[in-house]
Amino acid sequence: MAEHTYRVKGMHCASCAGIIEKSLKKVDGVGDVQVNYGTETARVTFDEVKTDHQHLSQKVEHLGYSLVAPKEQSVSHAGSHAGMSAADMGMSESEHAAHLGLNQTKEEKLAELADMKWKVISAIPLTVFSAFVLGWETLAQFNAAPAVPYLWEEFFHHLLPIVATYMLFVVGKPYLLGFYRFLRYGHANMDTLIGLGTSAAFLYSFAVTAFEESLRPYVDVSATYYDVTIIVIAFIALGKYLEAQSKLKTGDAIEKLLNLQAKMALVVRDGKEVEIPVDQVVHGELIIVKPAGKIPVDGVLTEGESFVDESMITGEPMPVKKEAGDSVVAGTMNTSGAFTFKATKVGSETMLAHIVKMVEEAQGSRAPIQALADKISGVFVPIVLVIAFVALATWLIIGSQYLGFPQALSFGLVSFVGVLVIACPCALGLATPTAIIVGVGKGAKEGILVKDAATLEKLHKVRVIIMDKTGTITRGKPELVSIKNLSEKSDTDIVAILASLENKSEHPIAHAVVSYAKEKNIALLPVDKFEIIKGKGLGGVVGGVAYRVGSEKLARELGAEFGSLEKDTSEGKTPVILAANGRALAVVMVADQVKPEAVQAVKDLHALGISVVMVTGDDKNTAQFIAKQVGIDEVVAEVLPEDKMNKIKELQASGTIVAMAGDGVNDAPALAQADVGIAMATGTDVAIESAGITLLRGDISKLVKAVRLSKITMRGIKQNLFWAFIYNIVGIPLASGILFPVFGWLLSPVFAGFAMAGSSVSVVGNSLRLKSKKL
Repeated sequence: MAEHTYRVKGMHCASCAGIIEKSLKKVDGVGDVQVNYGTETARVTFDEVKTDHQHLSQKVEHLGYSLVAPKEQSVSHAGSHAGMSAADMGMSESEHAAHLGLNQTKEEKLAELADMKWKVISAIPLTVFSAFVLGWETLAQFNAAPAVPYLWEEFFHHLLPIVATYMLFVVGKPYLLGFYRFLRYGHANMDTLIGLGTSAAFLYSFAVTAFEESLRPYVDVSATYYDVTIIVIAFIALGKYLEAQSKLKTGDAIEKLLNLQAKMALVVRDGKEVEIPVDQVVHGELIIVKPAGKIPVDGVLTEGESFVDESMITGEPMPVKKEAGDSVVAGTMNTSGAFTFKATKVGSETMLAHIVKMVEEAQGSRAPIQALADKISGVFVPIVLVIAFVALATWLIIGSQYLGFPQALSFGLVSFVGVLVIACPCALGLATPTAIIVGVGKGAKEGILVKDAATLEKLHKVRVIIMDKTGTITRGKPELVSIKNLSEKSDTDIVAILASLENKSEHPIAHAVVSYAKEKNIALLPVDKFEIIKGKGLGGVVGGVAYRVGSEKLARELGAEFGSLEKDTSEGKTPVILAANGRALAVVMVADQVKPEAVQAVKDLHALGISVVMVTGDDKNTAQFIAKQVGIDEVVAEVLPEDKMNKIKELQASGTIVAMAGDGVNDAPALAQADVGIAMATGTDVAIESAGITLLRGDISKLVKAVRLSKITMRGIKQNLFWAFIYNIVGIPLASGILFPVFGWLLSPVFAGFAMAGSSVSVVGNSLRLKSKKL
């Protein structure tokens, strides 16, 4: 079984997704089908021996849809270095086109929007005219305006049918086609409802106009519904246009990511600098990046140094220093220096391509909360058709007994059209996907990569987050944190001597001392007779004095006094003692420092109702001290990697939803076991598929943002679903005339059309509002 994702042409509503799914699932060899109305894509798993793309597309073409394969979505590009094609680089044609900024899908969407815009613009003056006539006649009935003069009335009487004909057969063509396909194939969608409702209003009005005298004894010939046809189609066309425009905006995160890709690369070939399209770059090629230039592919620096702005990929604002041996990723921006690097990943292998693919897949995935809306959308249209015909029959059978047949028929037709027009599966269908698209896109901009919608939904329910100490809560490398000077020398002199001696060692503690000296611009001194004292420390002569540097054990052997260090060592600090001539000159403490943002992040997680458990292999004293500093709720110390998984299982057994934040490599079993696995990644060499959520250049504060993103997105989805359900639950009975016997209320199809158009636009608008929310 192979899985393919196709773009779907011709989708106009949520019911369309259900129709396409049902049709494709009937095809022999098809396993699973997921059609997403929000992204207008179909993910199909099928046996390539039994069926193919053409056959699948044919199965839905007669219903007005088509499946566009990736290679059809882009134009092909001729000529590449050494005959390299997109396929040779492991890229599909659409990826190839996307990397060159030639994504055809956007162009087609814009063309479709332009056509919709033209129809809406042509409909506006006709709708204003029709609304003016309707308003005048209505006000005149209540003596709020003078009666319409006979000549004007006759003029309107003959002009409105012409306007309605244009609106129904030109602007309303998609709805007529939906009605036609329903009659021919029995598949109904939202277009069917609009087509049937407006056609019924038009045909009734046309019959009354054409056969006015013949029908006068049986029906109220003064009531025609051309204005209903005109205004309803106009409102719905306007709603669809605004919805399409908004949907285009919801997916702009991917477009922005694609725009990060450099179009050209400056490479070294045969000793010369040559500028070539980025798709022609091959593995191992040397690429020159000049100041303010974009990095075209992933690679490793071979010469030069610079600061690279990686904010567009990781969300981190500060440029990162790069020198020989460091990695760079496509889409990031060089700042001041120039450098040369060797291409290691090109085309679809690059970090940027992975991110784009992951964002696309996450935006197209379904959240479990969507299941109910999908089920309702699947049966929605047939149920609405039944309600509309029942409402019409009820008016004709029961209404005729109280109101007379002409009046009952008029009210029955108003209810029939009103029910068909007000029913909106689109608001239901758009409620979840649009919020997911915006939420996942917003996350990508912040360097929070979400694998799928289900993960985003689960994260908002998390009550416990388990995290490692090293690298997550602490910096992950030893640092010099204090100096206890026991001599008459200055602290600077002490550090200079210590760093000069430690500079000859490869020990991590030695690096901490040397780094501190470099930070403070303390110059190193020449060292003679350097020696390693195995397991204890080191020695050497500086300025003619023999020094020893090492542990408490070494200092004691030398007979040096330095006082009690128990308090410091219980806090996880490691003492480094400088001694000379049997006397301790200084004690410096080295420790893995707590990240400054960790304290605030844990406070923020508590504010979100989440407990934090720290799991570490360190000893209990150190772990407890760190936990107290940061405000951690529970500590599990001295554990092996598999014990982390057991702790998660223990919490899950009590019904708690657990997230695990780790580095994605040695924490793999725990990440897999957790309800939500969060990889705290460096952003360059990470396998971003390994966890449900990946935090690029991940620090703990981004973890808080990820939880907030989840909560904001889910709140948006719930608001959308609430309004979509309420709207239909209230609107359909109101339009059917259920309140007429009690209050005398009957909803005009004109208002039904306005409400229906407004519901979809409001749902998409509410989703777009998530963009402005601060994480």
